[in-house]
Amino acid sequence: MIRFGLCCIFREEPIRFRATTATSLVGISRVKVLVKLSEICLHNSRSLQDALAFCGSHGIGSFRIQSGLMPLRTHPRHGYALDELPDVSEIRAVLERCRLLASRKDIRTTFHPDQFVVLNSPRPEVVASSLGELEHHGEMAELVGADVINVHAGGVYGDKEAALDRLASGISRLSRQVRNRLTLENDDRCYTPLDLLPLCWREQIPLVYDVHHHRCLPDGFSIKEATEMAITTWNREPLFHISSPILGWKGPTPERHYDFVDAGDFPAEWLELPITVEIEAKAKELAVMKLINELDGGRKKASQFGHL
Repeated sequence: MIRFGLCCIFREEPIRFRATTATSLVGISRVKVLVKLSEICLHNSRSLQDALAFCGSHGIGSFRIQSGLMPLRTHPRHGYALDELPDVSEIRAVLERCRLLASRKDIRTTFHPDQFVVLNSPRPEVVASSLGELEHHGEMAELVGADVINVHAGGVYGDKEAALDRLASGISRLSRQVRNRLTLENDDRCYTPLDLLPLCWREQIPLVYDVHHHRCLPDGFSIKEATEMAITTWNREPLFHISSPILGWKGPTPERHYDFVDAGDFPAEWLELPITVEIEAKAKELAVMKLINELDGGRKKASQFGHL
């Protein structure tokens, strides 16, 4: 019933995504910059195809595509349109193969833009940059068939209600290509499910329920209640997040993610639901497969004793 998701990169598998920095491009001609970026984008597209193939052969039903798939795509100086890249035809062909592979293997693909995407910032330039970044993600999502572009609500800035109003305003400026994929996630510092659900219902934006964040920043809802309400915001398969604290729930930093997910942290309320659960753990594919095996073993044991 559950589709388990791997996030962005691998711990042991020889599948790697390349990156670069704006600093490394200083003093290089525009032509050479585009050649270098094109080589990286083509490499990353091929790595994405390899990542999806791995997921398909290991029972992993979802893959979160890293935001740096096309590095510096929206950079104010070095940004580029896809069609400017010398290898654009091959890049598009590989991304189409990724889309077809994901469809054939029933692998869900998602995006989670970096934390500098803040639609409710009081600074217009930050909002403008965030909108541009989300439109880039919308273009990539269209090419690979991803159905989720997930963001956090942003900061509070001393007035949560006003900040949520600015968030709604920012959402209204997005293209349909992005808006139809946009989701909001509760975080561990500012916004709980209770804070976000009214906006999600009003704006028809699905809530990605992060149970770890909810445990760090509770709001009076039980996990069962938050789960049920989050599901009502979705018009497709719900997407949730889970992780475990690196030093335990009584440690000094429960918000920090551990290498693996403790099977005991997995909500019993989720076990029979048709949902996607992204595993946010530092051991990546090892953590996903370990949790799948542990939950599957626990379910089989419970079934033998008539508990399921």
